[in-house]
Parts: sequence; structure tokens; C-alpha cells
Amino acid sequence: MERIPSKLVTVFGGSGFIGRYVVRELARHGWRVRVAVRRPDLVGHLQPMGMVGQIQPIQANVRDKASVAHAVSHVDAVVNLVGILAEGGKQTFEAVQAEGAANIAEAAKAAGIGRMVHLSAIGADPNGTSNYARTKAKGEAAVLAAMPSAAIVRPSVVFGPEDSFFNRFAGIAKISPILPIVGGETRFQPIYAGDVGAFVAAAVDGQMDGGTIYELGGPDVKTFRALMEMMLEITRLKRKIVEIPFGLAAFQAKLMSILPNAPLTVDQVELLKSDNVVSDAAAAEGRTLAAAGIVPHSLAVTLPTYLWTYRSGGQFAEPGSAS
Repeated sequence: MERIPSKLVTVFGGSGFIGRYVVRELARHGWRVRVAVRRPDLVGHLQPMGMVGQIQPIQANVRDKASVAHAVSHVDAVVNLVGILAEGGKQTFEAVQAEGAANIAEAAKAAGIGRMVHLSAIGADPNGTSNYARTKAKGEAAVLAAMPSAAIVRPSVVFGPEDSFFNRFAGIAKISPILPIVGGETRFQPIYAGDVGAFVAAAVDGQMDGGTIYELGGPDVKTFRALMEMMLEITRLKRKIVEIPFGLAAFQAKLMSILPNAPLTVDQVELLKSDNVVSDAAAAEGRTLAAAGIVPHSLAVTLPTYLWTYRSGGQFAEPGSAS
């Protein structure tokens, strides 16, 4: 009978989109994984990713220092994946991405843990125009202040079967004759969630330099409009892409802010004004996927494996068919 590994890592936010890929890779690398989440009853989908008993949930809220300290007790490494794209109730950018990151790093330091990996985002900037970017930068600074040996990981937009980027716009295109976008010429460098998971696992294993900020992007750099055109081609949906000016988009987002789960926020409009790609400095210094020897998955190969669900005829629709 195969023995359960002895080394233990706590993963905050391990039940989310990126989290499932990180947890799977850590289990493959021989770690026992403690998944720290607000709702432990919702992590059943992670259990098949490891041996029996290898992946265990624990209740924790990054805003609550006591629960964070309990979650990191007696572990060898810590991973923080917690982040939000829009605020709601007590889940504010400041509380989650700045204070929450600080709580985790300080608890890790107090527990004597030597290794931490913190997931941030390309565009994190203390002087950024969006609150999302500023709090991401504050979170990074707080982590490095408490844990100077931590590895900071900044991915571009992340894609995969469960993503909220391509799936969101494909869903809109499925029911609407037009596809509205903001910032059509803004460039992105989408990275596959599995590649992010593999990189984080390599960092937890100690393969990355501590105190370093890594930027992760895939092999394709495309404008927002080009990405939508690619999505429409794969789904075989004939839709007109309509670009909304930033000013109008910000006005509409402000009006929609009173709605629960608003489809667009003022903060997101600000983010769309800046390119989301790996910097020249990170590329030149090898602070990219290359540091882990990972060959990134391309959009052309990966997107068709899950976007086919939006075709009118499904997976086996005729190549020339469209709606």
C-alpha cells in the first residue's frame, strides 16, 4: 500500500479555478495538501486529485487572523491564491488582497515556516489607477516584508475549462447577436491554468529564487479584440464585435454598480486601459515560466478542448457550420 507523503503545505484559496490546478500539481509532487477555505464542504472536487487522505480541507478566512494561524500550524510551506475581481460586502480588495495577504505571511513567519508562494497579478502597481492593482501591490509588499524569501507569482489572464474569461464572453456570444468589449486594443498574454499550477508547485518545491517576482504569460500575445475573434472562430458563432469607449464603459459600470454581481465595474474598466503582458525586464532576467522549464500551452491547441460546448452543433459540428 502506497504511503501518504509526510511533507505538508497549506493552500489558501485552493478550491478556486486556479486552486484546483495548484492542488493537483502539489499532490503529484508528493505533498500532503491542506486546503484552507471559508467553506470546507465545497472542496469535494479536489479529493480525487490525490491519494486517500492526501488532500484535506480546513476552515479559514484570510480576514480572521486566528483561523489563518490555525491553518498554517505545523506545515512546511504556504501558498496564497486568494484574490477577487470585484468587491462585495466584507470581501473588499483591501481586506482580501492586502490585509489578507499580510495576515497569511505574518502567520507563516510566526509559525517558523520557511517557504511561501504568493499569487498576485501582472499589473500590480502601488500607483495604479485601479484599486485592484494597488491592493495587489500592497499584498506583495506585505508578504515580502514578513517573508523576504517568498516567491511572488504574477500571471496574465488565466484560461482553462473553468475560466471566467473565455467562457464568459462565449456565453454572451451564444445568446447575443453582438459582442460588446472594452479596450479592444489592450494586449493580453493568456496563460493556461495548468501551467500556473505547475509553476507554483515548482516554487513550493524550492526550485524558484526567494524574494523574486515572477511574471507568467503564455506563448501568444494578442489584443482583446483578437482574442474575441479567436473565440468566435472556435465556437463558430458569427457575431459583431462592438467596442465601447472607455468613458461610456465607466459611466455604464457606475450605473450597474448598484446591482449584485455587476457584469462590469469601474475598476475593471481602469484595468482594461493597460496591457497585461510579461514585462521586458522579467523576460530578460528569466523571471518567467522558463525558470521552471515549463513549455506553455498555446491558445490554439487548448481553447478548442472546451469552447466547443458553445457551438450550436456541439463537439461534432461540421467545420463550416456557424450560427
